[in-house]
Amino acid sequence: LCSSKSYYRSLSLFLFLRSVVFSRFCSPCDIKELFCTATGLSRNTTISLLDSTGELFQNVLTQVAEQFSRAFKINELKTEVTNRLAMLEKRVELEGMKVVEIEKCRSDIKKLREEMASRNNSFLDDNKKLTPRRDVPSYPKYMLSQQTIDALRKPTFDVWLWESNEMLSCLEHMYHDLGLVKDFNINPITLKRWLLCIHDNYRNNPFHNFRHCFCVTQMMYSMICLCNLQEKFTQVDILILMTAAVCHDLDHPGYNNTYQINARTELAVRYNDISPLENHHCAVAFQIFSQSDCNIFANFDPEAFKQIRQGTITLILATDMARHGEILDSFKQKVDNFDFTNEEHVTCLKMVLIKCCDISNEVRPMEVAEPWVDCLLEEYFMQSDREKVEGLPVAPFMDREKVTKPTAQIGFIKFVLIPMFETVMKLFPQIEEVMVQPLRESRDRYEELKQIDDAMNEVSTGLRHPSVPESTTKS
Repeated sequence: LCSSKSYYRSLSLFLFLRSVVFSRFCSPCDIKELFCTATGLSRNTTISLLDSTGELFQNVLTQVAEQFSRAFKINELKTEVTNRLAMLEKRVELEGMKVVEIEKCRSDIKKLREEMASRNNSFLDDNKKLTPRRDVPSYPKYMLSQQTIDALRKPTFDVWLWESNEMLSCLEHMYHDLGLVKDFNINPITLKRWLLCIHDNYRNNPFHNFRHCFCVTQMMYSMICLCNLQEKFTQVDILILMTAAVCHDLDHPGYNNTYQINARTELAVRYNDISPLENHHCAVAFQIFSQSDCNIFANFDPEAFKQIRQGTITLILATDMARHGEILDSFKQKVDNFDFTNEEHVTCLKMVLIKCCDISNEVRPMEVAEPWVDCLLEEYFMQSDREKVEGLPVAPFMDREKVTKPTAQIGFIKFVLIPMFETVMKLFPQIEEVMVQPLRESRDRYEELKQIDDAMNEVSTGLRHPSVPESTTKS
């Protein structure tokens, strides 16, 4: 029944429903959208609920609004962002900072202003109706073809072909395909929301960004499939491997541990110069898990969660390359008599596996691997340029005036990647053809490129400084 009332200048639509059943995963926004879709109304239509006596459920809606207000801590958030904004503006105005720092601060200020605007748009004043943020992730669901599903299991997967929403859908598929969602009773909506939050907490660095997170996790997934790890590890171990891969570089600032320590940054001070970035990645990961709507471990008992937390932290901390020699030496001592029932052996193997995945780009086909070298060098050069401005030590392999692609890759492939993957190959011979052999071919290709570069440099030097033959007459 519809009636039009001119003094309200609005159109009221009354629907009489006997019963409506919703999934327990539906949020208030989902319910509203379903009503609007069913009635053909605009999504911003105001909806009121009445019971059989005609009384409005205003007290219920008020309580919901208050709960959302408390949950999102609106006032505290506004105060915190405002204070940060004022602090940054004051730094720019009063401290006469160097050009690089000023640009960084301007960028931070812009981001904070956008965040303030976003928050103000998302939450209304206290005396108005509160509109909570959408409870269900809004990224479009990408339907994976069978071809994509098959390719996703292989190290040759081309990670450059996908947009963010497609990568999120691929990550979601991995958790379902490995049986993690079913075995651990993970709420599918919570999984979506967690992955979206993970995406939002990777910065837009040239290298250490969300695509790198996806790249590492996809390689972990392919190794689990290729090495039949589900037959040798518990499902808890598989969950730890996948989750650590997803979280391993959260909120990476684009400047490595050496810079953090030399520049005495807040992270270095907080973590006493001990793997400051890796400790920060762990902290951010579990800050996200502490939010109930992103906690994929919600159905674990406290003891099981403690095991998951400790296992994930151990693996993320293992990605600090300063510990590479220590971890690989420990694994080499165990590999010849490896015992999958020995917890210490299994933990060491998991540490090596995440290390392999973290630095596995050269395992991939050349057309997939080489762009990552460009991205990494761009991030290195960004850091070394800043170090020069700030008077800090500069590593030769990060200096744009001293490094080339071949020189950057040859030593890394020969002395880091190949020895580590060949050690893993002792346990899993099946990786030789699809992982170790591509590394050897990549090493050979870069050595050929270096020979070409050296020859060209010799020719160029000869043209600039031609040799003068000795005179046959004495003066």
